[in-house]
Amino acid sequence: MEALTAVAADPGRGARGSGAAYAELRGTLLGLLRGTVLEIGAGATGQLAQLDPEVRWLGLEPSARRRRRLARRAAEFGRPGSVLAGRAEELPLTGGSVDAVLASVVLCSVRDQERVLAEIRRVLRPGGLFVFFEHVGAPEGSAPARLQRAWAPWSRVCDGGCDPRRPTARRIAEAGFGSVDLRFFDLGGRFTPYGPYVAGCAARQAEC
Repeated sequence: MEALTAVAADPGRGARGSGAAYAELRGTLLGLLRGTVLEIGAGATGQLAQLDPEVRWLGLEPSARRRRRLARRAAEFGRPGSVLAGRAEELPLTGGSVDAVLASVVLCSVRDQERVLAEIRRVLRPGGLFVFFEHVGAPEGSAPARLQRAWAPWSRVCDGGCDPRRPTARRIAEAGFGSVDLRFFDLGGRFTPYGPYVAGCAARQAEC
């Protein structure tokens, strides 16, 4: 993957990919995950079906109701006891203990993005990867940005605290990783408050 540039960190500049390109990149990124993988905000199902069966998966989920469903799902994939309670702002793991961290539409709803990203860097081993799939704020002044601004108060209440306006790509780029590679995608059409989407990886030290 190419190194991050100012264009890559700004959803208002440069070309965006299609749904097919997103699906292809998603498969490529998930294929990078090896060893011990922590999925934050794993929800009720996680990404278990998409991961290599040799991966040692840990799923973090703050909701007790979703954790119960996630535990059943993990058991179906032969990973009992791999579900953790807690929030991404305070990961219940020692420093340098995982090979990768995975986030799929999570950073839009965490309480403190900067703290979450610092925690991700803390728990990654040297050379570890952070793989992410997120939606981000639309370019300022655009019609989608105005829609996001109008929808955000409702989204925070009805969609688990999600704020569709967050500059998540910029936050990842500025979080202190050794390298960051990402791409933007249009997935939901013009008249949706969610998007553009971003997919990529950040390496604690070495390149993705």
